[in-house]
Amino acid sequence: MDKNKTYQLLLKQVESLIEGENNPVGQLANAVALLHETMGWWWTGFYMVHGDSLQLSVFQGPVACYNIKRGRGVCGTAWEQDRTIVVPDVEQFPGHIACSSLSRSEIVVPLHDSQGRVAGVLDIDSKELATFDDVDAHWLEEIVRVITQHVTIE
Repeated sequence: MDKNKTYQLLLKQVESLIEGENNPVGQLANAVALLHETMGWWWTGFYMVHGDSLQLSVFQGPVACYNIKRGRGVCGTAWEQDRTIVVPDVEQFPGHIACSSLSRSEIVVPLHDSQGRVAGVLDIDSKELATFDDVDAHWLEEIVRVITQHVTIE
């Protein structure tokens, strides 16, 4: 199945999985599990804004960094700049934070609260170079949009 069709299906699955539920942690956890299992990525999860740092939230994959400062690494930069960042080779990203030396490429998508502020980021890592592209960015932004419509993000 082509990547666009896979994401179209994922978008519908995420929405049906989380709509009508009232358990934000559970909703985020199930969305992450669905994305991770379907796409076979190395690491998939959320970091949520707490004060001046992003703190580790629900994820699938190996152990991860607990805190990331604003403007640091790919996650902190996506938070600071409020934009999706696609990194084909993490070794080429200035200030990359290596939670695992096996991570080779990464995409980070900001998650917004009801006021439009960045409340967290969806962080996805791959063990392969150049895994993510504009197609991934587009669909993951759509999936995050659906998540913010159905999950109460504080």
